[in-house]
Amino acid sequence: MKQIALIHTVASVHATFAEQLRRVIDEEVLIHNILDDFLATDPNATGIFSETNEKRLRNDIENAVLSGCDVVVTTCSTLSPHVERMRDQFATKIITIDEAMAERAIELGSVVTVLATANSTVGPTVNKLQKTAKEHSKPLTVEAFVCTEAMDALRSGDTERHNQLVVELADKARGSEVCVLAQASMAHLQDSIEHKLGIPVLSSPPLCMQQVARYISSL
Repeated sequence: MKQIALIHTVASVHATFAEQLRRVIDEEVLIHNILDDFLATDPNATGIFSETNEKRLRNDIENAVLSGCDVVVTTCSTLSPHVERMRDQFATKIITIDEAMAERAIELGSVVTVLATANSTVGPTVNKLQKTAKEHSKPLTVEAFVCTEAMDALRSGDTERHNQLVVELADKARGSEVCVLAQASMAHLQDSIEHKLGIPVLSSPPLCMQQVARYISSL
């Protein structure tokens, strides 16, 4: 049986991602999960992805690979630029949460607004969009807005308050061609925000899951 290892930083994503992924894949798979919330909470508090974080991330990937998995998936965009630097150190395929989303965003428009609830995801998401646009020689104007109060509410268990704040934050995306939700923990609000704004709204999990499904089916 094919195996997938998931590395998470947010408990709510850890609780839902694997089951949602199984619905997308057309065959039975074995899924392993690693939850390491320090990888997100520490850079949110300090403003940097420290050497300690780099070591923890590398250890988490090594542990994932030791499961014998066919692919490792990191489900937090804070990790993406650091994962990209480590990829060559591992023979196992590694997919980051925001790869497919960045590709889709630049296909849909050249004026993109990024919404986030954690400061640590803003830079990686914006940089990923800019890098992807450059690789495809496409123009891009990108602006980002963050509401850390929403993440505080989510971590305290107040999902309703989190959702309210994110939907309110979406007003910042009016006038854009595409709205990007920077974190997997915002994905369940994609449809309601798209209805509110009347423009394409992208969240990383469904696009990432489709990418993982395609890779698994190719093995």
